[in-house]
Amino acid sequence: MGGGGGEEGNNLEFTPTWVVAVVCSVIVSASFAAERFLHYGGTFLKKKNQKPLFEALLKIKEELMLLGFISLLLTVTQNGIIKICVPESWTRHMLPCSLKDKEELESAKLTSHFQTFFSFTDIPATVRHLLAENENEDHQSGEKLGHCAKKGRVPLLSVEALHHLHIFIFVLAIVHVTFCVLTVVFGGLKIRQWKHWENSIVDENNRKQPVLESIVTHVHEHAFIQNHFTGFGKDYAVLGWLKSFFKQFYGSVTKLDYVTLRLGFIMTHCRGNPKFNFHKYMIRALEDDFKQVVGISWYLWIFVVIFMLLNVHGWHTYFWISFIPLILLLAVGTKLEHVIIQLAHEVAEKHSAIEGELVVQPRDDHFWFHRPHIVLFLIHFILFQNAFEIAFFFWILFTYGFDSCIMGRVRYIVPRLVIGIFIQVLCSYSTLPLYAIVTQMGTHFKKAIFDDQVQARLVGWAQKAKKKGLRGDNNGQSVQGSPHVGAGIQLGPVFRKPSPPEDTVLP
Repeated sequence: MGGGGGEEGNNLEFTPTWVVAVVCSVIVSASFAAERFLHYGGTFLKKKNQKPLFEALLKIKEELMLLGFISLLLTVTQNGIIKICVPESWTRHMLPCSLKDKEELESAKLTSHFQTFFSFTDIPATVRHLLAENENEDHQSGEKLGHCAKKGRVPLLSVEALHHLHIFIFVLAIVHVTFCVLTVVFGGLKIRQWKHWENSIVDENNRKQPVLESIVTHVHEHAFIQNHFTGFGKDYAVLGWLKSFFKQFYGSVTKLDYVTLRLGFIMTHCRGNPKFNFHKYMIRALEDDFKQVVGISWYLWIFVVIFMLLNVHGWHTYFWISFIPLILLLAVGTKLEHVIIQLAHEVAEKHSAIEGELVVQPRDDHFWFHRPHIVLFLIHFILFQNAFEIAFFFWILFTYGFDSCIMGRVRYIVPRLVIGIFIQVLCSYSTLPLYAIVTQMGTHFKKAIFDDQVQARLVGWAQKAKKKGLRGDNNGQSVQGSPHVGAGIQLGPVFRKPSPPEDTVLP
């Protein structure tokens, strides 16, 4: 049998033209409706000056184009694939379902035929009908498998299997994009709740008198240090990680954390603009990262192939791999919480009292391999792997049914679904907000928070500053470096004297 069942019908030569016209009209209309929806969505984002989200929408269009190409490729190469013949013994190994399950399924179909046979009163007519049906199926099977049957072999992949594979790839991409959007939407809602923290900080700073330099802060009495300092030596190594692990499940980011990290960022990167809108910067940086997360990179497709290879009967692969994103998510959340603890320890171990407010020092050294970007890569993989699990479940459910042998036993299905929901909720409401603020504690700015005009002005200002520094080199004073618009922009000491124009930094 081919396609999706035994009733193939006629080809286009004997299909009514009105049927062809109606089906084509529906497909073309749906395609144009989807294209217009994406187009107007992009226009809306451009009007709202949401360049990162607009680029994410373009990424979704790229994924849809890739899906269209995969669909076309499968369709065009279908006849060639089914003519690739292999020995039947090759198809008896590494099966998702055992051969015993196949025999039971065929036996059930045969029983159903006999039940149908004996349920009719007109037995001779029923016999003729069943014989004609079986003869028709044999004729169709002979046409499609005749090429390999003549050689005593079987096709490498049937038309029906290709069709189901096609559906799975489409479902996977749609579920992945949907899960990414839901994660960013719900995570963004939580992050936007911090806006009133930003407003209250600005209002408080406006009421304060500029005499902070004369204030002495006793470090170990500061609330941020008391909440995160866990001792020295082994106590810090053990208690710090344990506290980080459990804190991600409740109050992952408190107002005190936000205030302290915000101040450390501003004092490190833009000391000349104390009114810097850190919350707005954080939102725009997160939107820029979203365009990377929403796509399916080449290495993720490799994971798909590997996982499908390991889907062997009795191995319960899809149950065990469901723990991979869970473990990675817990590790990422723990690490991000631990970065906050490291910032507190760094200050507490160096100072007992400081002049002015307590300021933490953002550095890439606090992250894995000194690269904050690794966290984004892991979140990308976690969301994709979780989407893969859920997409695989629904694909099996609607293609083969809940009782299918490829679905697995209930005791393996339920934990997978529970883990998938848990990952989605924890990533949305805890890990993503943690990522949004903690990854700003790196060494560099993210260039995405500046629009094109501001980036051009920053580069021009940096070039002028560099020229002035070279002219002053005769006096033995030269600029040590200049900012660059690349992987990150460091607005540290180089940007302090002279200070850049106020409008080059986000309000």
